Amino acid sequence: MAQLHQALPLIERQHALIEELRARAPRHVPASVLAERTGTTVRTVERDIKRLLAADVPVQVRRGPGGGYRLDGRPVLPPITLTPGEAAALIASLVAVGPYTSATARTALDKLLSALVPSRQPPAASARTAGDPASFSA
Repeated sequence: MAQLHQALPLIERQHALIEELRARAPRHVPASVLAERTGTTVRTVERDIKRLLAADVPVQVRRGPGGGYRLDGRPVLPPITLTPGEAAALIASLVAVGPYTSATARTALDKLLSALVPSRQPPAASARTAGDPASFSA
């Protein structure tokens, strides 16, 4: 079986790193743990973190014993306003990566599409109202 770092493109690895950091927040996570969890090497983790930092992703770095990487782990982010062009850029990125690579990628795509097409409901909302008699009109 191929190593994960050989099978997954850079974007998927970085998404996996961000998700690992978010899930373990507010703790610092050593590069060795991140490498094990993502099936890569410590050096690959360090390079990927360097790319995230260069893109201004707020990863905190602590050197030395007890060190590692940390990311804000808030469960919900404050609302943001996107232009239709910005939303389209995010949609194109998600489609390029593959919206089924993770549940969070799929729900992000659903939310963006719902924002661009007001009559479209995210699948979870559709399923929730499908069996609700109050959602039917006579």
